[in-house]
Amino acid sequence: MGNNSDTVVTEFILLGLSNHPAAQIVFFWVILVFYIINLIGNGLMVALIIVDPHLHTPMYFFLSNLSFLDICYTSSSIPQVLVTCATERTTISFTACMAQIYISLYFGTTECILLAVMAYDRFVAICNPLHYTMIMNWNICIHMGLGTWGSGLVLTLIPTAVGPVRFCGSNIINHFMCEAQTVAKLNCANTQLSDIISFVNTVAVLIVPFTFILMTYLRIGLAVRQIHSAEGRSKAFSTCSSHVAVVSIFYSSAMFIYLQPKSKHASDRDKMISVFYGVVTPTLNPLIYSLRNKDVKGALGKLVSKYLFRADL
Repeated sequence: MGNNSDTVVTEFILLGLSNHPAAQIVFFWVILVFYIINLIGNGLMVALIIVDPHLHTPMYFFLSNLSFLDICYTSSSIPQVLVTCATERTTISFTACMAQIYISLYFGTTECILLAVMAYDRFVAICNPLHYTMIMNWNICIHMGLGTWGSGLVLTLIPTAVGPVRFCGSNIINHFMCEAQTVAKLNCANTQLSDIISFVNTVAVLIVPFTFILMTYLRIGLAVRQIHSAEGRSKAFSTCSSHVAVVSIFYSSAMFIYLQPKSKHASDRDKMISVFYGVVTPTLNPLIYSLRNKDVKGALGKLVSKYLFRADL
């Protein structure tokens, strides 16, 4: 399609790294390996939490939601990245492109809220341990989980309130997938109102939960300082260290992508970082929780021993 403004876009062309075919092949295999590790790691985490009764606690309930979210989030975009890298000319229909954008935004938004909910769980566990089981009972946990998924849906749909986006003229997306900011640059309508709503929504999705997490851990830090024994302080910090690591990686990547000034043309560096955020970060989450968590390592050891014992029989 040319640059005729009267021509309505019905499909998009994804460029990927078409100017660097050799690099694109290498990138394909790197992303494929990370994607497979992501599916195995997060899938195993969900399975362990379901089958091991010792992990049937509020913290691991929210962790299973996080692992499931990571599987869904990467699966909403990474298969398209792999297709783009594996073909010389990749096209995607308008409907499929819009669906990919909103599904990815939904899972990403939901994860922002879920990380804030997980921070609140740690706050109650450390700052109010005697009432933890009463405050974080299963009824409350289920409602918080449903509220997290529902809030993510509402915040994702808010930008659609400005009406349908009009694409005309160029249909070339300089990316591996239908990434929201890159596709928005092709909008030929007046974007002033949509830009304002998008900015406010980004603040609500990223800044508000992140600020809540910072305030929560400030309160946790003050509470830990009042613990007299070094062993008690170490145990309190250890229950939060994995979550802090996940939050740091997730929000640093997200803020770098969505809060940086918009440029007219996406660079190869921007595209690579975007994909890094989409696949590497979710891949690290189960590794962080399994390597730094005795309960998860113990559950994994029992599961492996159980199947090895069966194999010997």
